[in-house]
Amino acid sequence: MIGLLVFLHFTGLNVTIMEPDGALYAGIAKYMVQHHDYLNLFADGHDWLDKPHFPFWITALSYNFLGINTLAYKLPAILFLMMGVIYTYRFAHALYGAQTGRWAVCILLSAEHLIISSNDVRAEPYLTGLIIASVYHLYRGRGFHLVLGALFAACAVMTKGPFALVPIGCAIAGQYLFTRQWKELFHVRWLLVAVLIGIFILPELYALRQQFDLHPEKVIFGQTGVSGIRFFFWDSQFGRFMNTGPIKGQGDPSFFFHTVLWAFLPWSIFLYAAVIVFFRREKREYYCICGALATFVLFSLSSFQLPHYLNIIFPFFAILTAQYILSLKGLKFFRITQYVIMSVIGVAIVGLWLLYQPAVNYVTVVLILLVVSLFIFLPLEGLQRVFFRTCLASVALNLFLNGMFYPDVLQYQSGSAAAFYANKELRGQPVVFYRVNSYAMEFYLDAPVERYESVAGDKPGLFFTTPGYRDSLVELGHSCKVIKSFPYFAVTKLDLPFVNHSTRNSALGERLLISVDAVSEKFPK
Repeated sequence: MIGLLVFLHFTGLNVTIMEPDGALYAGIAKYMVQHHDYLNLFADGHDWLDKPHFPFWITALSYNFLGINTLAYKLPAILFLMMGVIYTYRFAHALYGAQTGRWAVCILLSAEHLIISSNDVRAEPYLTGLIIASVYHLYRGRGFHLVLGALFAACAVMTKGPFALVPIGCAIAGQYLFTRQWKELFHVRWLLVAVLIGIFILPELYALRQQFDLHPEKVIFGQTGVSGIRFFFWDSQFGRFMNTGPIKGQGDPSFFFHTVLWAFLPWSIFLYAAVIVFFRREKREYYCICGALATFVLFSLSSFQLPHYLNIIFPFFAILTAQYILSLKGLKFFRITQYVIMSVIGVAIVGLWLLYQPAVNYVTVVLILLVVSLFIFLPLEGLQRVFFRTCLASVALNLFLNGMFYPDVLQYQSGSAAAFYANKELRGQPVVFYRVNSYAMEFYLDAPVERYESVAGDKPGLFFTTPGYRDSLVELGHSCKVIKSFPYFAVTKLDLPFVNHSTRNSALGERLLISVDAVSEKFPK
């Protein structure tokens, strides 16, 4: 079952990278490799200050070995996630035994949003692996384990910022606090770990200083004199938390409570039960509950919230849930709950298939039928039968999503579709973005991308734009010839009119590749 679930995470490896975040990050690493510049982060044609460097360095390394392509972007993230799977097993095994470790791995690998993140790759797969790895080594607490724990923690900080230390620090400190191990809590080795983390994040601080702090003349977030190091330590973390930084959001304290219901499917009900029961039973350890709940509360109080933020504490969730399920005396509630969830998953597969009507991938169909056959004839009884059938239901759903649904949906991501067309039919021609932007096109196009602000008005070229902006160019006297039209939809924001094949056309926009002849007028800025 673990092998099947691992295979599932690799089924999205060659699915086109989604906009905006995934394609943006892939493009930033592409710029690094093409310009041999591994200190500066660039996006949208200018300096980019948002996320730290570590995932981009790893992705750039992958590009150097595998070429600049979809697989090279996604593979390192999935490998870091698999590292997290290994450490989840080792940690659960150390705390509760081998069976809990194996079941925790199955729960982790079948959690819905973790599978989604292996397809729509952002920073979270890296963090998921790094955080649980750091906690495991710091839990071991001696010798070289401390160095490894500090190194993994530092890499997590260089992936998301100092808040990545919250689940790590709270897991370790919470255990000693609630078990009243005061000498362990204030042991000098934690000072050593802090010093090591500070040393290990020096490459990040050096890169930020070189790009921003030594160049106060650069305009960042509409102002000069912006410190990259200050942003890293304060504005990107506490600024978002308190909504005082340059990047703002609107937080809802209940957001993650209902997000868990679908993000941790098919195990979310028993995760809630595990947390409730934890406080009623004799405690064996506090690492998982402290690391998970402290981070959960922090995210819930934050003013900037996104569903994938929770992925980093899924290993803790998985261990708590596995330990609780294995401790059940009666199976009635577990059996009823999980079969209801499995039924919902089955209805979702069939309903989405009929409603969306994706192009049939016969390899995927065969794999799903094999999984369904295994589901029906699974040679187990009792708790194990229900548990592993739940895993198989998750496999069937996500084989459908990764094998048929997402590949079909991504034909409506006009930027990547236009890039694939231009690479084949218009080889080597630069493309100008006119009043539109597409990170996917910028990543996939095998030619330079320019923005109209930097293009002279009398320069002919190949433009990517909308029908409305094409018409505005014609009105200004430009001669515009449509090369190819592409249907457009924001594929990470699916809605019913788009998913329903009978109303899909009404939900689509349009993007154009057009050839613009030279005229004397300047393009409007």
